[in-house]
Amino acid sequence: MICCGLLTSGKEPVPLKSVKVELEVRDHVATVVSILNYENKEDKPLEAVFVFPMPGDAAVCHFSATIGQTQIVAEVKEKQKARAEYDDALSSGQQAFLLEESDQSPDIFSLSVGSLPPGESASIRLEYVTELAVQADEGLRFVLPAVLNPRYHPQGSAGGSAQVTSVPASLVPYSLSFSARVSSPRPVSKVESNCPLDPLEYLNTEQSQAMVKLAAGHKFDRDVELLIYYKDAHQPTAVVEAGQTSAKPGTLMGDPVVMLSLYPEFPQAVMSSLASCGEFVFLLDRSGSMQGDRIKSAMDTLLLLLKSLPMGCFFNIYSFGSSHEHIFPKSVEYSQDTMEEALKKVGEMEANLGGTEILRPLKDIYSHACIPNQPRQLFVFTDGEVGNTKEVINLVKKNSGSHRCFSFGIGGGASSALINGLAKEGGGHAQFITGTDRMQPKVMQSLRFALQPAVVDISVKWDLPKEVSVSVLSPPLTSLFQGQRSLIYAHFTGQSPEAAEGSVTVKYSLAGHPSQNKLHFSLKPAENSGLTVHRLAARTLIRSLEMEEMERRGQPYEGVKKKVVELSVQSGVSSTFTAFIAVNKGNGETIQGPLVRRNVPTPSVVQHSLSSNDSLDIEPQQPHRDPLLQLVSLQKASGCWELDPALAAAVGKTSEEVENTKPASENKEVWATILALIWLHGFKMDAQEEWELLAMKAVSWLRAQNAPCVAECVEAGNTLLGCKVQKDALGI
Repeated sequence: MICCGLLTSGKEPVPLKSVKVELEVRDHVATVVSILNYENKEDKPLEAVFVFPMPGDAAVCHFSATIGQTQIVAEVKEKQKARAEYDDALSSGQQAFLLEESDQSPDIFSLSVGSLPPGESASIRLEYVTELAVQADEGLRFVLPAVLNPRYHPQGSAGGSAQVTSVPASLVPYSLSFSARVSSPRPVSKVESNCPLDPLEYLNTEQSQAMVKLAAGHKFDRDVELLIYYKDAHQPTAVVEAGQTSAKPGTLMGDPVVMLSLYPEFPQAVMSSLASCGEFVFLLDRSGSMQGDRIKSAMDTLLLLLKSLPMGCFFNIYSFGSSHEHIFPKSVEYSQDTMEEALKKVGEMEANLGGTEILRPLKDIYSHACIPNQPRQLFVFTDGEVGNTKEVINLVKKNSGSHRCFSFGIGGGASSALINGLAKEGGGHAQFITGTDRMQPKVMQSLRFALQPAVVDISVKWDLPKEVSVSVLSPPLTSLFQGQRSLIYAHFTGQSPEAAEGSVTVKYSLAGHPSQNKLHFSLKPAENSGLTVHRLAARTLIRSLEMEEMERRGQPYEGVKKKVVELSVQSGVSSTFTAFIAVNKGNGETIQGPLVRRNVPTPSVVQHSLSSNDSLDIEPQQPHRDPLLQLVSLQKASGCWELDPALAAAVGKTSEEVENTKPASENKEVWATILALIWLHGFKMDAQEEWELLAMKAVSWLRAQNAPCVAECVEAGNTLLGCKVQKDALGI
């Protein structure tokens, strides 16, 4: 049993003294170096286990330990062999270190530090590379997780081996220092964080290199989130990286590898015609950990989503914990009646369904046949603490042909492996909502993606000199979204002539329009880029093979496993089937005395007591409903508003004022709808992303009415509300 928490007596010191993290970001790829310093304050040799989270798509590529003056560099070996070697070393009194990935989830690693002599210190260096995700506002997101919440393991699953207990951050006995160096072909415009930073320091006059540090005294009581913004971020790029000179030509590590970053730009005409059909299935986590602000925010978001759906579509809402529920037995057509019924039930929801069992509701959703000509779009909201991540992602992948999956990770403990995996295998888009982020704008951006026509018939064509051949390492592209990055890794073999160029063309069909984006690039490898791209490429191929192995369980799959182990050992990148093992064979002296087992706490954000600084993270309890949500809640499914006292109150007027200023010849619903639109444009432009879709629906309804006095209504509405919104700005 690998536990990670305070010991019951709580009195003995914990061996982890400090954590130092150095981050190097090149464009949208990060190399992370973590240095963990341990000290054994016991009077006996010590074995310690430290369980820690890591981005789910990270490639761990270096692990070494320094004890006194001796440095031992770990090797990647097949997991069972590595475990046996670790046990043998301990039983013969040698120091040993073992780093392995959890079998259930690729974003949890456990590090065993064995036979540390009394009074001795050890410094462990861990390196990994990862791609940074593009956020809704074009920032690149890096997260250093501080919290490893207990993962929920479904009953009967074999995932009980990594039980983790949390401790209040005020008791975490180790310190953290964190610095980041950022470089890009384009200037760095700003770096933001949820934690206090020292001022950004530019390292060159072009401002394309910068350095930033975490302000002193950070308690590591929350995830450290960094958002990096470049000028002109959305440029397609190709990075060619030379192979390793010591590796054999013809192998992945011995040959050049390319990483393509594509940002498709779709024709404006297609983008403005949002779909008016679809089956929208919302799956909401109601486990105990969603209590408080999380469930309230999710319910407010569901209100906006339901009001923004197009007439003529179908929808349903599922919620889950240890069990699951649905509002309708199967998806129903969207109308005023079904919308009202759903909103009534959403209003009664609480985070009271126990654990996080997401597999069963997904199976239930997929058991219903898709509705003809209504593409299925699945929205999953969870704080993402499950133990059977790989099984869940595999189920979504199996059903990826019949739907798109959009995922939302809520709070600091959301598993990046789960959230990113759901979206990646489901051809959708992932969003993370942490700290004081508002959920609504991120979710509405995903709804806009879901309403975009699906891109089909995607193909990638390479044009290279005849001496060069290419093998693509990434899984085939299954989804493209306007302005969102798609990455492709490929392996080049053969000798390319001096100054040779290549190109890649991505062809696809969008709403019946054939389209293509082409990128030219030089085959000359970039200078001093190390092996970052090779390691990410190896990790991409390893993850694809691991998924294939999972699908073939029960059949002969040794061939796939063998391939993964070979690739993992060759590239030095961890996998499910391998582990890093380091044994200090040293001077041959064995370490005397019985081994003591110690478990190192990971801090829990959930339980820490609030100091004055932390109060910024918690919104004050609002006795009244947000005025925007108040107005939105009154909109009808068709898109219009009715003229009644509730509408008058929502726009801050009395019923008499609203009734008496209505142009005589206009009907009440047209007047009420124009008033609501003027109020949104006049007072809530800062939240336009949240109400834009439901306003478009209102405008469509108005146009269909052929109302005679629209201009007069807009003028009267502006006068009443004290606004200056032009008729054109409203879109009518």
